[in-house]
Amino acid sequence: MKSNDMVWVDHEPGDPPIETDTDWNAVEALTDEQIHAAALADPDSQPIPPGTDEELAKQGLIHIPNVKKLRERLGLTQEAFAAAYRIPVGTLRDWEQSRKRPDAPARAYLTVIARNPEAVANLLRQAA
Repeated sequence: MKSNDMVWVDHEPGDPPIETDTDWNAVEALTDEQIHAAALADPDSQPIPPGTDEELAKQGLIHIPNVKKLRERLGLTQEAFAAAYRIPVGTLRDWEQSRKRPDAPARAYLTVIARNPEAVANLLRQAA
């Protein structure tokens, strides 16, 4: 099989394990230090450096949307924004007042809202 070929494997919970060439006993015998060293040696699995969300955002590693500015740009109250985009109003308030930060899926959702708020609102209305 060529390296760019893809194989789809349909595997359900309870199915017998998929046979591979992996020596799972060797994997399970690795220490945390060995696993960490292997991860550092793989350029595709570098750990995210420790730091606050703001520091990670400055490094371009994450994007933190300004929820209050987004809501105000759309001319919506907290209640209207929360209702339109099905976000609990308490969660929205926590984000706006920096008591909590949106997690990765919420940041992605807020980015989509920022790019095309009407389309998101329309899709959610249709799904109701």
